[in-house]
Amino acid sequence: MENLKKTILFSSLFSLMVMACGSSGQSEAVPEPPPGKQTGDVTIYTTTAARTQQFKKSFVDFGSGANMSPRTIRLNEQQRYQTMDGFGSAITGSTAYNLLKMTQADRTKFLQETFSVTDGMGQSYIRIAIGCSDFSLSEYTLNDQEGIANFALQEEETKYVIPILKEILAINPNIKILGSPWTAPKWMKVADLTNLAPYDSWTGGHLNPKFYQDYATYFVKWIQAMQAAGIAIHAVTPQNEPLNAGNSASMFMYWNEQRDFVRDALGPKLQQAGLRTKIYAFDHNYNYDNMSSQDDYPVKIYEDAKAASYFAGAAYHNYGGDKAELLDIHGKAPEKELIFTETSIGTWNTGQNLGRRLLEDMKEVALGTVNNWSRAVIVWNLMLDSERGPNREGGCQTCFGAVDINMSDYKTITKNSHYFVIGHLSSVVKPGAVRIGTEGFTEQGVVLSAFKNPDNSYAVVLANEQTKNTRITFTDGSKYFSYDIPAQSVVSYTWK
Repeated sequence: MENLKKTILFSSLFSLMVMACGSSGQSEAVPEPPPGKQTGDVTIYTTTAARTQQFKKSFVDFGSGANMSPRTIRLNEQQRYQTMDGFGSAITGSTAYNLLKMTQADRTKFLQETFSVTDGMGQSYIRIAIGCSDFSLSEYTLNDQEGIANFALQEEETKYVIPILKEILAINPNIKILGSPWTAPKWMKVADLTNLAPYDSWTGGHLNPKFYQDYATYFVKWIQAMQAAGIAIHAVTPQNEPLNAGNSASMFMYWNEQRDFVRDALGPKLQQAGLRTKIYAFDHNYNYDNMSSQDDYPVKIYEDAKAASYFAGAAYHNYGGDKAELLDIHGKAPEKELIFTETSIGTWNTGQNLGRRLLEDMKEVALGTVNNWSRAVIVWNLMLDSERGPNREGGCQTCFGAVDINMSDYKTITKNSHYFVIGHLSSVVKPGAVRIGTEGFTEQGVVLSAFKNPDNSYAVVLANEQTKNTRITFTDGSKYFSYDIPAQSVVSYTWK
């Protein structure tokens, strides 16, 4: 996380329009589905910026006869893009703490709604910290006593994060988990790579090259310890936000350091341990925090063939720069994967105002990254409390969660834009789906992505920015249906 979350305001005329119309509830109403219609050829989920529908499930049937509508969007399976890995959020120490404050019945209900592939959104990807993050209950690593033999999981893992992960895996055993460290143990850090002076601080510093092998072992021990606890680790990044030394906790890791660490230590150590955990480079902002020497960070790493062989691809955040960077990196390294691993809402971007955030986040974070070759979309904290915590000095104290739970009862939940944009993807786009092309009708203010799922079902996720309803017909080439898309809404469709 960026310290104080570098303020990003997508302050556009569209945003102001959504505030005026979406949050005021004056957008056009759409008739509810006929009473009693509980099935249909096409399953639809709808969320409006005005909250008149919040992930509302409905159904329509395929049309009969010939489709003559000029407002038809055709799916084109011949045009194939990336394979999708999944969509989800971060289970931080703070999130796990809040979830465990709920009653078992309430927590199970919420987790079912969020992660069940049959009865909920089917969220399919989780990010966790390796050691502490800025949303942990304290600052710590898994090896604070010098010597790699002293590695051990700590209370935050054993008491909070692992129990919650086990409950989630019981609901969705196929969920992918990505791990990222915020800092190496302090005894492994130096102030700079020239003098190599010891650096006794959670914040900033660099990894001492003489500890590359020990730190790689630290990753191996963590993956194995999580496996022993029943938690399979799908992927890791070597460092969260490697260009941000101001966060609590944090550590610099410039591209040449990450190249050397993975090439000479982490990659070989994972292989020697028989671990197939993926490694993603970078894990930071589109604009490389305006450090020109760090531009194209992952591409610079890939220029070393041995280092490149250990990286599946690169991960990005959006606290600076533009999503077009994903297209640029894909163009320079099309053989490597891209995933989007962190974004937050907060007081700086009116994070709890669904009227303002829903469509902007769908366009910029969800559909925006997917349409720019990202295989995954992961937002920050799944759940924070009504005081934006538990949080810690030096970390983000102005962030909201994908959902926020009221501290007065640990029961009342406010669902924010990030919860809905992830749910609209995960509910209809399954891991292993392929993004496919569309052709035909287009309309200003309508943004969408289309997919073919592994079970041969189709999925479309669409955002309608317009202040009026719009009727569109969709066809896969053999079947078609029409739907009145509400003003200022996000809609997901799936059919076979």
